[in-house]
Formats: sequence, structure tokens, C-alpha cells
Amino acid sequence: MWIIALCLISLVVIWITHWVHKWGNPKGKGSLPPGSMGFPIIGETIQFFAPHTKCDVPPFFNKRTARYGALFRTSLVGQQIVVSTDPEINYYIFQQEGKYFQCYYTESFLKILGDQSLLQYHGLFHKYLKNLILKLTGRENLKETLLHEMDGHTSRSMHSWASHGNVDVKDGIAEMIFEYFAKKLFSYDDKEGLKKLRANYKAFLNGLISFPLNIPGTAYYACMQGRKNVVKVIKDAFKERKQSQVPHHDFLDHLLEEVKKEGTFLTEEIAMDLVFVLLFATYETTSTAVTFATKFLAEHPSALAELTKEQETILRNRVNEESEMTWEEYKSMTFTHMVINETVRLANIAPMILRRVTKDVELKGYTIPEGWLVMVSTLSTHLDPDMHEDPLAFNPWRWEGQELHAGSKNFMAFGGGVRLCVGADFAKLQTAIFLHHLVTKYRWKITGGGDIVRRSSLSFPNGLHIQISQKNLI
Repeated sequence: MWIIALCLISLVVIWITHWVHKWGNPKGKGSLPPGSMGFPIIGETIQFFAPHTKCDVPPFFNKRTARYGALFRTSLVGQQIVVSTDPEINYYIFQQEGKYFQCYYTESFLKILGDQSLLQYHGLFHKYLKNLILKLTGRENLKETLLHEMDGHTSRSMHSWASHGNVDVKDGIAEMIFEYFAKKLFSYDDKEGLKKLRANYKAFLNGLISFPLNIPGTAYYACMQGRKNVVKVIKDAFKERKQSQVPHHDFLDHLLEEVKKEGTFLTEEIAMDLVFVLLFATYETTSTAVTFATKFLAEHPSALAELTKEQETILRNRVNEESEMTWEEYKSMTFTHMVINETVRLANIAPMILRRVTKDVELKGYTIPEGWLVMVSTLSTHLDPDMHEDPLAFNPWRWEGQELHAGSKNFMAFGGGVRLCVGADFAKLQTAIFLHHLVTKYRWKITGGGDIVRRSSLSFPNGLHIQISQKNLI
């Protein structure tokens, strides 16, 4: 009997050994990049998500590029992945969307964002949805409508900050953008309701990158509850609008008109998920960029002085200093845009982007099999000393004489190719408006916070607190 048991144990050990060996040495039609697949199933997930507190390239990438080179394989949350820190390869991947690569998000991530999310779609349908969004966030609407509204709303919000004397910039700017964009999307302006709505989005954000364990007490559960509560508000808005038939001249009106069109791609479910994702993406990423810009300028007086000089010159050239910002003024803010580019380059708000390989593709002599994922490390490109001199230094002057409004092989802060961020122009305009008011109308200084923690995304665990007052009251 003991001989049979020993044989069974031996077979199990052999099977496990074979399985572990197969996991660590995956096969393809050609040569795979070097690397380690880590432990079975969990791979190198723990190392990847280990938090760090600097703007530098994370240790996960540094250690592996030093050992394996700019292209290496790994496994994260059960997925076989090739990581690229090579700017040439990263640019190529963006340009080959739809041919060799397809936008990819994990199943749990897509479930959180919604079954009908913009992120789910590709090809013509993605192009259609993107054009829908550009009706709201594209340059034409920014120039004709949003600039005026955003300038006024920012001015009023910052005046309120100064009346209190102290503010957490991250929280304050997030609230400001959330309030404005909720109104633009579906005319939601209930003050108490906005607070609850944003609290639900905070719960959503906290669990966005978490283990998908949907039981009470977990971040993922709170995230899904937050999503459920937000979606209910949006659904109620859709229902009320359809019943009332009263035009509100907002994005929801536009979506409902699209839904009615014969042969349209758009359904109510897709439209609601679109509103959900747009509100989240707009306020969270833009508020992070503005907070970083404030932090960097406070830490670099020469850049702050140059920015202030440019903005005060704009004021002096106005017939009336109290008049609103114009599109021509915005376009003339050369140094301001240099500050914005340098901020998003160094902050790396979206440090990495995933693509699924749709058919075997060769990269630098290696063959990446169909079904694998590739991770574009834009952060590595932005902090590459071969592409950016002294890359960890905040130096807006490095952008002098360069194209400031387009992506390139060494600047991918807003993605690239057909998936270039549709909110990029909105984010840049909002940041420029904020900086204009901050340096021309207020005296301010940082009084606390400013620490960052990066896991897969960025956060300011203790905010960024400033003391702020109007210049004409000093």
C-alpha cells in the first residue's frame, strides 16, 4: 500500500515540477524576451505593486531593465506580459493599434468601469465614441464655450479658497472640476448631492486597482458600491430628462439625440457608462496634474518667477485687467505650456499602458505571441537620461523651441496613436487657467503635505496644503 502512495506522491511532485517549469519557461513560435515569470499564478505582482515615494522609475522596472534590457517578460495578476521601456518600441506599439495590438484592460478593471465603457470598444465604434466626446472636450468647443465658463468657475472657486485662507489643492481642485463637469455632462448641480456623488467616486477610485474580492469590508466591494450609487444618479438623470423633454443644453441632451437617430451605434446603457467614465477621468487626472504643477512651482522659484512674468504681461496687455481670458491669450502662453508639459512628463500620471497582441509580432528580434500583453512604460521614456538631460529635474526650459501640443517618441503623457487622450486639451486648458489666476491674483505658500505614493497610480496621501490670500488685500 505504501508503495502505491509513494508512487502517487511522486507523480504529483513530477506534475507540479513540470507545471512550474512550464510556467517559468513559456514557449512561442520564436524567441521570447528574457525575464522571469515569478511564482505560478501570482507571478511578480507583489513586487510590481510595491509602493514607492519618488518620481523616479520604480525599482520594479529599474532592476529588470538592468538585468534583462529594455524589453523583458514577466507575469502580473496571472497575465503573461512583455514590458517595454524602449521609446522606439513604445512609439511603434501606439502606431500599430488595430494591426498587431489592441487596447486592453483587466476583466475586473472593465467590470468596475462598466460593461459598456468606451474602453471596451475598438475600430469604428471607438472612433465614433471618441468623436462624440470631442464635441464636448475638443478644441472648437473649448474655444467657443468652455474657456469662458472654466475661467469664471475657476475664478470664483479660488476666491472662495482665499476667503478661507487655507486649502488642500488636490481636494480643492478636484471638487472644483467635479462640480463644473457634472453640470456640463448632465446639469447636476445639487450641492449636497455633489458631495455624496464625489464621495462615491472616491470609494470607486480607492478600489480601482485592488484585488477583486467583492465582499463587505474590502476596497473592491466599496468601489463597486460607489459605482452602483453613481450609476443610479446618472440613470435617474436620464429617466427624468426623457420624461420632461426640457432641453438643458448639456452633453446628456446631445447623447439622447444620438440615441434616437436611426441606425445609431449608441444605446442608453453605453451613453450612461460614457457619462460615468468621463466625469471620473476628467476630475481625477486633471486635479492630479494641477496639484503637481503647484508643488513643482513652489519648489522651483525661478520657474515660478518666469511663469508669473508671462501671466502678468498678459494682464498688462489687456484693455481691462478684469476682463476674461481669451483664446488668443491662452495660445500665447508659451512658458505656461512648457510648465504643463514638464509637469506631466515628470509626474507620469498614467505611467504605463497595456495592449493585447492580436497576432504574433516581432519586436527587436523577439517574437511576442498572440494573446500575450505588452506593457508600454511611458514613465521610463519620460525619465530616460538618453532622451532628457537630468530627467528627474523640473526644468520647463527643456521644452524651449519644441512642439508643445503633440505627442512624440519622447513624450507620451497623453498616450499616442488612435488612443490619444480625448481630454488632453481640456486638461491643459484647465491647468493654464488655474495657474493664470494663482500667480496673478494670489499670494500663496505650501504649508503641508506634498508627499506622493505611487503603486500603479499616483496619490497624495496627505494632500498639498497651501495658505492663500488675494494680492490686493495684502
